[in-house]
Amino acid sequence: MSPDTLFTGQQLIWLPACPSTNSVAQQLQRENRASEGCTVITGHQTAGRGQRGNQWEAAANENLTLSVVWQPTFLVATEQFLLSQAVALAALDWARRWLGASGEDSLRVKWPNDLYVGNQKLGGILIENTLSGAKIQYSIVGIGLNVNQQSFAVPTATSLSLLTGRQYDLATTAARLLECLEARYLQLRAGRVGQLRRDYLAALYRYQQPHQFLVDGQATTGEIVGVEDDGRLAVRLSGEVRRFGVQEIRYLGEVT
Repeated sequence: MSPDTLFTGQQLIWLPACPSTNSVAQQLQRENRASEGCTVITGHQTAGRGQRGNQWEAAANENLTLSVVWQPTFLVATEQFLLSQAVALAALDWARRWLGASGEDSLRVKWPNDLYVGNQKLGGILIENTLSGAKIQYSIVGIGLNVNQQSFAVPTATSLSLLTGRQYDLATTAARLLECLEARYLQLRAGRVGQLRRDYLAALYRYQQPHQFLVDGQATTGEIVGVEDDGRLAVRLSGEVRRFGVQEIRYLGEVT
């Protein structure tokens, strides 16, 4: 596997199995053994972590499970969500390479950074940042993408193979993902944040569409109207725009 990148994936650590690539990457960083772009990839992640404390489950040797170490010291703590947007868009760019025109209309980023095709989940992202003063010292970017898996415990998950009927070489798909990640990271590092924000809104799942959410323990219909710079989701509920963190709102079933 040799991604066409400047630094992302140039230091590559392959593990046949491990509990969590994020945990391994964090340990390498703490021991000063991870250069920027260091990538830990495994064939079988046994205790992967997802958003909201959920577990990320993936069949062994059928999907992409990896973590990248970056050092976005150019970002202050209040700009953390810009990195989340860049990574989510990189995953979207990657999926578009394999799905092409057939996935263009249905590929979406589900806030904050899950990858969806229609109403099914194709991948998830978990970014863990370490701060030094007001700035981000380093970030561990964990990504799980469903590639060749054919069956899932939940009906809301899908894979590239289920969507296209093809099988994919995991090394090739991983290399392309690292290229997409670095391209978006360099876009962020160059300060092109306006374009990142526009691309993110254009790809946002259920943006400006009625949808059901769980808010304060109650189901309610609302409409996503934007995302704040700090990452909070802006939703219009009963004519009032409210802003929510990740733990404060959940998507529910489709509005008919």
